[in-house]
Amino acid sequence: MLIKKGQWPAIIVHSLALLIFSFIFIFRQNYEFLWYIVVIILVMLLVLFTNDKVDYPTPLIWGLTIWSIMHMAGGGLYFGGTRLYEIIVIPLIGEPYLIFKYDQLAHLVGFAVATMLMYYLIRPLIPDPGRKIALFIVVVMAGIGAGALNEIIEFFVTIVVPNTGVGGYVNTALDLVFNLLGSLVALVFLLIKEKT
Repeated sequence: MLIKKGQWPAIIVHSLALLIFSFIFIFRQNYEFLWYIVVIILVMLLVLFTNDKVDYPTPLIWGLTIWSIMHMAGGGLYFGGTRLYEIIVIPLIGEPYLIFKYDQLAHLVGFAVATMLMYYLIRPLIPDPGRKIALFIVVVMAGIGAGALNEIIEFFVTIVVPNTGVGGYVNTALDLVFNLLGSLVALVFLLIKEKT
């Protein structure tokens, strides 16, 4: 496992956040989010154990840290008795869709970061500059696939943990839409990055 010098602050912040939110979830007996903490730890270990081979940039490590904190805060913080995930950030569309909630913001940011992660994993496998279109299609599809995997994990959590706050079909569909939007935001960023 290799942690580069510039990555230490993000790793320390991430570790402290995991520790604090773990205590919050244990104290509240929020077993749903304890499952997610396990998944977050597994993803971070995967990144750290491949860090010497893939050469993840420090901003990506910060992106993963921010996404993780956004997710844990969404499930662990309450404002006026309402869980952060349920709070409307900008009221764009009402019932039954309730857009734009903090949950959707977390999915948009999270899967933009996940798509960037996929870029750094996949780019060495498609090095030919003439295959950039193929690279970007594969990267975006991998980001969307990570989003779909997230929804599958949420489904299994609803089976194992009673009374989760995951939501129903509309919530799952909106999560997938915002995962796609996050992947497309990452694509725009990557296209700009490749041109500079």
